[in-house]
Amino acid sequence: MSGSGTEHVVVIGAGIAGLAAAHRLLQRGARVTVLEASGRVGGKLLPGEIAGARVDLGAESMLARRPEAIALAREVGLDGRLRPPATATASIWTRGALRPMPRGHVMGVPGTASALSGVLSDEGLARIERDADLPRTEIGDDVAVGTYVAERLGREVVDRLIEPMLGGVYAGDAYRISMRSAIPQLFQAAKNHTSLTEAVREIQAKAPANQQTGPVFMGIEGGVGSLPLAVAESVRARGGEILTGTPVTGLRREAAEGWRVVAGDRVLHADSVVVAVPAPAAADLLRAEAPEAAAELATVEYASMALITLAYRRTDTALPAGSGFLVPPVDGRTIKASTFASQKWDWIADENPDVVVLRTSVGRYSETAILEREDAELVDVSRHDLKAATDLDATPLETRVTRWTDGLPQYPVGHHARVARIREHVAELPGLAVCGAQYDGVGIPACIASAYAAVDQVYGDDQTKGAARSASVEGGGGRRAGVQELTADPVQSLHGGAGE
Repeated sequence: MSGSGTEHVVVIGAGIAGLAAAHRLLQRGARVTVLEASGRVGGKLLPGEIAGARVDLGAESMLARRPEAIALAREVGLDGRLRPPATATASIWTRGALRPMPRGHVMGVPGTASALSGVLSDEGLARIERDADLPRTEIGDDVAVGTYVAERLGREVVDRLIEPMLGGVYAGDAYRISMRSAIPQLFQAAKNHTSLTEAVREIQAKAPANQQTGPVFMGIEGGVGSLPLAVAESVRARGGEILTGTPVTGLRREAAEGWRVVAGDRVLHADSVVVAVPAPAAADLLRAEAPEAAAELATVEYASMALITLAYRRTDTALPAGSGFLVPPVDGRTIKASTFASQKWDWIADENPDVVVLRTSVGRYSETAILEREDAELVDVSRHDLKAATDLDATPLETRVTRWTDGLPQYPVGHHARVARIREHVAELPGLAVCGAQYDGVGIPACIASAYAAVDQVYGDDQTKGAARSASVEGGGGRRAGVQELTADPVQSLHGGAGE
């Protein structure tokens, strides 16, 4: 693209990544059309209501230590509605009790055994101490988080802390999840140390110098689900067109070096296209023009989950303090987490003083049987586990079950290399870029960063040309930008809930 301000860009997909791409494209002067197959915008960000309370029925917070999501929220007029959690204190329900979430760890990996005292058994703590005496464990180009940590510190650390924490982000299996993609700073530190606990302590020692002020996570009054609505409103106000209920059925290069996009009985001609849909849909769209990229996208696996939102009379509830709790799969419970929404977000409590809202989540990678149950059964199993964990035995005023089928892409070992290959193939086609949760992180800031890199790519910014080909090169002269930076160092996508 020449940047003359008259180019037409079609964005396929109106999740937060697609909307962020459209917003950035309009800032750069393009004419933008967004095509969304479903009947609404927002993707996994979904505002809702229960017992008169405004709530999120999808993701409910965003990492504030990365700038993209907060900055976008401010750009679209939500500055005055940004809210940090009222409490950041969470628990872990393990070994028969709610226990305070340990401190002094990096995504569950401790710097010392004492950091996990109370969560692990005496045997588990003693096993951590052996790390300093073990020979070096080579991790190569990538390694599964669970496999590596279990070898260094023992399985109990993985099963009782890392598994529920990573499961909260990806609904995945810690023994399959890529350390390079999921915990990149730990991956880099581990490459430079024989001892894993020593690597963690190095990260912790550097943290104060790199620490940003302010909260780690942020929400939005009324729910994070209001963010895509505000972005969509801004896109339309700037002249962008957003068409919902408009699935794209064809994407082909045209002789004039543009793109032909078929959406139902409508044919659009575009200078560039940003594909911002989940991997299976992206694979279908790219199969004709980028078959190698499509083949790679077709291998991306997803986990499904469900959120069960429950509203109670405040007079009927006495929840423990804090924002909620995580649940290790090894303990055999059905729910994997619970968020005490009315305690975590003070705007919910302020707007609804007589109602207490909380939610649970169920479902992990390859765990599909639980999601085949009826809504009423999911409510019942949630209430059963909540009673066992918190003694909550009241009857809810109202319940809502929200299913996210194939909602979370999985990041197995080698994920970064797969993403690099996809982008290498896509980069061979001028005016085409991809973005979304399946590339650089599943969190909201990660998706937005991915969208901005895609915009840079369709504009042919020099630092993004050929970036995927050199993605494995760390450092080099000058600042890495856009696609190359994201592929080399995936965005850490810690989720802000008590585990969802």
